[in-house]
Amino acid sequence: MAKSSSLHIRVVEGRALPAKDVSGSSDPYCLVKVDDEVVARTATVWRSLSPFWGEEYTVHLPLDFHHLAFYVLDEDTVGHDDVIGKVSLSKEVITADPRGIDSWINLSRVDPDAEVQGEVRLAVQLLQDARGRCLRCHLLQARDLAPRDISGTSDPFARLFWGSQSLESSIIKKTRFPHWDEVLELWETSGAPAPLRVELWDWDMVGKNDFLGMVEFSPQVLQHKPPNGWFRLQPFPTAEVDSGGSLGALRLKVRLAEDRVLPSKCYRPLMELLLEAVRGPPEEDIASPLAVLEELTSGDCRQDLATKLVKLFLGQGLAGPFLDYLTRREVARTTDPNTLFRSNSLASKAVEQFMKLVGMRYLHEVLKPIINRVFEEKKYIELDPGKMDLGRARRISFKGTPSEEQVRETSLGLLTSYLGLIVDAMVGSAGRCPAAMRLAFRKLQQCVEEHFPAAEHQDVKYLAVSGFLFLRFFAPAILTPKLFDLRDQHADPQTSRSLLLLAKAVQSIGNLGQQLGQGKEQWMAPLHPFLLQSVARVKDFLDQLVDVRADEEAGSPARALVPSSVTVREGFLLKRKEERGSLATCFAFKKRYFRLSGETLSYSKGPECQVHTAIPVPHICAVERVDEGAFQLPHVMQVVTRDGSGMGTLHTTYLQCKNVNELNQWLSALRKASNPNQDKLAACHPGAFRGGRWTCCLQTERSAAGCSRTHAAVTLGDWSDPLDPDAEAQTVYRQLLLGRDQLRLKFLEESNLDAAAEAHTGQGKEGSCPEALARQKAAAAHLLEVLEDLDRAHEEFLWRGQGKVVPGPWGS
Repeated sequence: MAKSSSLHIRVVEGRALPAKDVSGSSDPYCLVKVDDEVVARTATVWRSLSPFWGEEYTVHLPLDFHHLAFYVLDEDTVGHDDVIGKVSLSKEVITADPRGIDSWINLSRVDPDAEVQGEVRLAVQLLQDARGRCLRCHLLQARDLAPRDISGTSDPFARLFWGSQSLESSIIKKTRFPHWDEVLELWETSGAPAPLRVELWDWDMVGKNDFLGMVEFSPQVLQHKPPNGWFRLQPFPTAEVDSGGSLGALRLKVRLAEDRVLPSKCYRPLMELLLEAVRGPPEEDIASPLAVLEELTSGDCRQDLATKLVKLFLGQGLAGPFLDYLTRREVARTTDPNTLFRSNSLASKAVEQFMKLVGMRYLHEVLKPIINRVFEEKKYIELDPGKMDLGRARRISFKGTPSEEQVRETSLGLLTSYLGLIVDAMVGSAGRCPAAMRLAFRKLQQCVEEHFPAAEHQDVKYLAVSGFLFLRFFAPAILTPKLFDLRDQHADPQTSRSLLLLAKAVQSIGNLGQQLGQGKEQWMAPLHPFLLQSVARVKDFLDQLVDVRADEEAGSPARALVPSSVTVREGFLLKRKEERGSLATCFAFKKRYFRLSGETLSYSKGPECQVHTAIPVPHICAVERVDEGAFQLPHVMQVVTRDGSGMGTLHTTYLQCKNVNELNQWLSALRKASNPNQDKLAACHPGAFRGGRWTCCLQTERSAAGCSRTHAAVTLGDWSDPLDPDAEAQTVYRQLLLGRDQLRLKFLEESNLDAAAEAHTGQGKEGSCPEALARQKAAAAHLLEVLEDLDRAHEEFLWRGQGKVVPGPWGS
């Protein structure tokens, strides 16, 4: 039974941040750390004290993570970035509410004494002889200590306190991974039993020493279970001081999902029920798992569930029937075509997530060239007289102050130019749209056309498709390209306004121009002729889009979202290959173009050049960050491989990325690709072997065991994640548990069944209700049996994991 742990994080926005720049503003961004490792960095929002980020991350984690922290910084072009404040959340705080955290949280000041990280390894014994009782502490080593010196390292030493006695270890200079291997002995004095406290400090020649962290053990622990192993360092036990909002606040959404995933055979009955539901008539279904889930879920939970369900049915080759099931149920409930798919129902969320899962490459092909051009040209565009800044237009044109009419005409010309490129790209992309999306839209259009056949509803079949493709896919990507991986950074305020105007125009085109002139934004009127001219082209495009043969067979073999041969990540990196031909290890720095697939990590001189070297992904045994001090360079990672000669020799390739986000994305992609590998390393060196020793732990043996734990389990979730049907089925099971009591009450209580029969007697055909209700009761009972079986399976595996005898008949 596998265990999984995922953090779902949304950094929404900030407010009332202090000004850090002379202009009276700040350029804030947010770093997200899990147990002191940076897992994400938001884009910088320029010139804002109330930044909106809206960035979401799913971080897959080991089960033993401890805390999550958000640091808000002000980006500076020259010098170090200024720290504004932080929000720190322990695992206990996050899990206190099963729904997670969704609130504004005040920023706190960053106290250096509280910024501790790393672990210390100890072996403690309590000994008794004629002289009295002695505490013997074998101080072995520490790892991943906080860097306190400007060089990015520390000079650590330890202080031991037991009662009134204290001792200090030796100082190990210039390392965050010290090896002491010292035995320190303290003799007990009179008085009550005392705890043992071990403090680590960074020694400084000038000024006071810097605190690195501490561990403390009670007298009871020392007596009955003397410490022996690795222990996480803690800050001094002082309460975190709330700044009272003087540093501003962050709005965060955080939810931790921890679960145990059973073997595949345990989920087969549930899978059969799910698959059976999409093969039956959706309008009559009220007791299948999908019908129950549709009724129960809401909000963020509905979006997460929609993603899991889409991936589950994609893996079964039944994504089309699944979406058809949900959309038909929603269409059947809709009486006003103007409200069709306008709510965040399970059907709407499922289609939206489906487009992101299978259509992201298509989106990039269509929009990325135009989005890049808008960012690069930085044109001033404004049609709203209330927002028009003639002074800004003058600074851009260098031709004196233009009139409002001149700015409007220039802006209109630029907007129609960009929109022309966007519309051309979209209406010419039918052949590049993934076949699965085209087929889903074809079925959707047929369903809507059958339900609204009247002549006055002839455009509804187009609106149903364009409402998803234009309003929920193209327009949001234009508005916030960072969130769709179209850009690495958020737009500056001027470009952001241009994107907003373009997104509004694309929404109007997606609505087939039906709402033009009805809103408050009458200043958009000069653009209306262009938008109306585009409507006919969009209809032709939608006709081409759904003109696809329905040759996707239900129940086709399971397939991955991204085949192993397809490139999942590519781009230029600086490669540092270790070369051992001389007395001193040297490193060659070369710019190379890398491509990663599920099979190989290859590189060449450029994207069009012949591949120079290909590293088989099965040979990768570790992918880790490298300390800045190893090369005096930031954003470096290492790919450790084991050669295929059978000798097991390790080779390390060092790669430098442009920024921390690119580093995290490459780390995550490589870890996911190499996840099935069996011989991954448990520890490695976060430094480099230079000058006859490791820069991290100062050991002189090249073959010395790694001094830092590897982080293979820490990855970022994204649209290209491999399908995991067992984990997806487990999520569905957990959601169904929330509605189990409601389902039992609705169908299996006699009084409720009689009431339901009376209600149906006046609605259905005569004589059909008792049979229908009997089928629904049988379906509900079957579903409840499946859930109870899964309950027992979880309980059984939990008992076995604890080494206990499984109670009940299933343990025999």
